[in-house]
Amino acid sequence: KVKAVINTTNFMDSHDDVHLDGIWNKSLRQNRNIMMLQEHQLQFDKIIADGSDLEAYAKTLDWNKLGYQYSGQTQALIFEFNLKKDRNSFMFDQYSKGFVKNHSVGMQYIQIDMAINNKDYEEEYKIWQSYFDKIANKELAEYKGYFFAVKEAKLIEGSAVPIGSNTATPTLDNNAKSQPPSGIDDEPSQDTQQWKIIMENLNL
Repeated sequence: KVKAVINTTNFMDSHDDVHLDGIWNKSLRQNRNIMMLQEHQLQFDKIIADGSDLEAYAKTLDWNKLGYQYSGQTQALIFEFNLKKDRNSFMFDQYSKGFVKNHSVGMQYIQIDMAINNKDYEEEYKIWQSYFDKIANKELAEYKGYFFAVKEAKLIEGSAVPIGSNTATPTLDNNAKSQPPSGIDDEPSQDTQQWKIIMENLNL
């Protein structure tokens, strides 16, 4: 039995997205075919769980409940699933050994706005002002000077990944070898520095 955070709102990710509270509401009501995958690979041997073995829901939590030292709250997209060795033996071992530290959501954008920290862009600046204070890793948003506010997205799948575009996506419990989330001792400035390095290496 695994409990994993697939996505968190109010966090600027490496795509410059900030997912907003309520982003998954419609999908969670309507989509009955959500899957848990290995590294976004939609192949039979990469499926970790689906159907009756998977429960997906959103829950509003203080950041410290997830092991992070950010102030404020996030709406975490959580998957609880039965991981069976005969379904995906590789990921069974990865989770049981406590190696899975990050997750990622497979999605389609439905409603998205651009936020810019510049008064010359009147509408975009209003969006910046509306959501900036809720962002956990504000330093990254300030460094970039903009972000994309994602109001609604279609949830397709969740995946176990080595490093998520949103790094605040830990394994909360794996029933076998529970470990603190990888970000438990992280300061917001360290997240900002991490993504600066990644973006520079990718020439972004």
